[in-house]
Amino acid sequence: MAYISFDELHKYEDNAAKYVDLHYADAKTVEDVYGMDFRILLTVSAVETGWGKFVKHNNYFGIKYAKNMEKQLITTTEYLDTPNAKFPEIISMTKVGDKYKYVVKDHFSVYPTPYDSFKGYYQFLSDNPRYKTALQYKNEPIRFFEEVAKAGYATAPNYAYTLKQVFNSVNKRL
Repeated sequence: MAYISFDELHKYEDNAAKYVDLHYADAKTVEDVYGMDFRILLTVSAVETGWGKFVKHNNYFGIKYAKNMEKQLITTTEYLDTPNAKFPEIISMTKVGDKYKYVVKDHFSVYPTPYDSFKGYYQFLSDNPRYKTALQYKNEPIRFFEEVAKAGYATAPNYAYTLKQVFNSVNKRL
C-alpha cells in the first residue's frame, strides 16, 4: 500500500481501462447508497493502488487499521515533517525536500471484498470528523480532492494534484 505519484502511475496506465471496468459497479453502488460521486472512488483507489497493481487484502484506499476490522502489517510509504516518527517497523527514511520519506510496515485494514473496501472508504471518512468538509463536496470531485488532501488523508506531497490528474484519466475511460 502506498501512494503512487502521478509520474509513477503512468507506468501502470495500461491497466487503467480494465481497472475502471472492473470496479465501476462497486463504486456506482457506493454512490447509490451514500451519494458520493463514483468517480471519486475510482480515482482515489486508482492512486492508492497504481490502477490496481498494488492491492493488498482488498484494501483499495490505503486505509490504516480501522476499529472492528481485521488488520495486516503491510509495507507503505509515508511523507512526514519529522525524523522521529514511530511505526511498528521502519525500513528506511530519507530526507526529501522539507519532508522525510519513510518506507515502513504499518497496520492496514483487511476487507473481504473490493466492494467492502469501497464502502469502507466512505464509512472511514464519515467516522472521522477531520473529513467533514471534504464530504460536503462528495458530489464535486475536484473540490473533494482539495479538501481531503487538506485534511491530511495522505502524507504524500501534491496529493490533490495527483488525484485531479487521475480523475481526468478515469473520465476518459467511462
